[in-house]
Amino acid sequence: MQILLLERVEKLGKLGDVVTVKPGYARNYLLPTGKALRANKENLGKFEAERTELEARNADAKTAAESKAGSMDGLTVVLVRAASEMGQLFGSVSSRDIANAIVEAGHDLDKRQVNMDKSIKTLGLFPIRVSLHAEVDAIVTVNVARSLEEAETQARTGQAVVVTEDGDLKEVPQVTVESNVKDDDDNNDASSTVNKSEAIATEKADKGDGEQTAR
Repeated sequence: MQILLLERVEKLGKLGDVVTVKPGYARNYLLPTGKALRANKENLGKFEAERTELEARNADAKTAAESKAGSMDGLTVVLVRAASEMGQLFGSVSSRDIANAIVEAGHDLDKRQVNMDKSIKTLGLFPIRVSLHAEVDAIVTVNVARSLEEAETQARTGQAVVVTEDGDLKEVPQVTVESNVKDDDDNNDASSTVNKSEAIATEKADKGDGEQTAR
């Protein structure tokens, strides 16, 4: 299916690009979230007529996101969790937990803006990418510890605090979770990321193929 992008979509294209994706990915993600429109004659014509306004609106949103990213620069949130002596959590830390902690720190955020491949299941410090705009991210450090005191130790040493066999506390090398932190020099084939999202969305796809037009 051909779609018209209304904003930059990572590893897919930028505002105004016409790209081809699987129908399920379009119907269940790109279209309902307002990131794209069907690339039909009506939508293409309307987009061109409104392109200047859309680009200006996107620029304003990007500027606001950059300001917000600046206010989050260096932000660390502490999450206290029960864990084994070796640092394994009795449970996990999810994107919702992290979003709630960031909100409590005074920043407006939705859990869908927290980028994680999997939940955090160990003690330690984790750099997590937060999407504030299609072109703007912020990195927030999540400090998962058994107590506020241990969180301070981890922040100072940069390592998780675990208990040794003789019962002493010890800092161990950091074990990190995949956090989708962007690399500007990443030249990997975009198809792997796009296809993964497409596969997930396709599983939810309805058979209906209703037409969506530009507002």
